[in-house]
Amino acid sequence: MLVLSRKQNERIRVGDSVIVTIVRVSGDKVRIGIEAPADVRVLRDELHPSGLEAELAVAHEPVGTERVIELRLATAG
Repeated sequence: MLVLSRKQNERIRVGDSVIVTIVRVSGDKVRIGIEAPADVRVLRDELHPSGLEAELAVAHEPVGTERVIELRLATAG
């Protein structure tokens, strides 16, 4: 696993076609934006693979729809 530190508005590239942007950091939440081609499925881990309904919802997103996922930061202690 590659672990990176990023600040707000910084980006990470995955391959040639996926860009992950840190949109906002607030308290224990990080808001990220994922730019990916329409044929690349983007799901939260807890929805995969049993979340067929969520998978279908993502598959029917309009092209160009911004996908933003909120993640909770793990706190030490």
